[in-house]
Amino acid sequence: MTSKKKLLAIINPISGTHQKSDIPKAVKEVLDSSLYDINICFTEYAGHATLLAKEAVSSDVDCVLSIGGDGTCNEIAKALVHSNTALGIIPMGSGNGLARHLDIPMDVMGALKIVNERNIVSLDYCKANEKLFFCTCGVGFDALVSHRFAEGKHRGGMTYVKKVVTEYLKYKTETYLIVSENGKIKEKAFLIACANASQYGNNAYIAPHANMQDGKIDVTIILPFTPFDIAPMAVQLFTKVIDKNPNIRTFETPYLKIIRENPGIMHIDGEPVEMDKEIEIKCVHNGLKAIVPRENSKKLFIEPIHTAFWEVIDTIKTELDI
Repeated sequence: MTSKKKLLAIINPISGTHQKSDIPKAVKEVLDSSLYDINICFTEYAGHATLLAKEAVSSDVDCVLSIGGDGTCNEIAKALVHSNTALGIIPMGSGNGLARHLDIPMDVMGALKIVNERNIVSLDYCKANEKLFFCTCGVGFDALVSHRFAEGKHRGGMTYVKKVVTEYLKYKTETYLIVSENGKIKEKAFLIACANASQYGNNAYIAPHANMQDGKIDVTIILPFTPFDIAPMAVQLFTKVIDKNPNIRTFETPYLKIIRENPGIMHIDGEPVEMDKEIEIKCVHNGLKAIVPRENSKKLFIEPIHTAFWEVIDTIKTELDI
């Protein structure tokens, strides 16, 4: 008889917009008790999830569940790299970019059922000046918005949209030097996104061809654009064809260096951090074990827009308490 696997579920009570009080009950009801010996805990402060995950690795826990958003995933996953402990994701954040890239269901019950399948694969992760990320990092406009979003009191999609509009109206682009195996590029850019996974979250595909098992970073450079370019670019972002836009430059590389005009904010998996003028970014191949669905379902071309639409509706209803 196969012995039970040890599983720790770490819940971030303040991620996203949904309450988490009923999550422990769902975890115990859906996870197969014949497969897992289950422990559940809530985070109490920023960085707590990393400490809990490190303790789990030291205790030979087989799987740690991240129940929260991409920030929670980052805190947990960076403690699991190069260990035998696998990451499981129950997406309950504002964007859930990593879970979406891996085709993990957005509903709690569906995501928990994936954990019961115990399909474990090895995934890449990346570093930006030794700070680990698993989904995306970036400089420029998206970093500024993540900073403003973190400063706000409210989370959720509508808050993010408000920040985007407000900051765009007063944003000034910066000139960057990018050095990689492909050579040097000097560009005035609206933003530079470095992607391990394909999207920011909410099915916004900033790097539609990104593969978390190829050992490479997908780099997307968005050049300055006019307000008239916003609508078509937004459609392309949500339909996985933003790389076709004439204001976009893309390439793949295992390593790059970004040199900007001044030190300042960048984002790491959507969380703002202060970073030096020079940023070295590299991909570490197959450094993280994770539980993923056995088969990636084929998504319809229109599905990302359809999903994003209904999630905006759900967010409005949640924030207005309808």
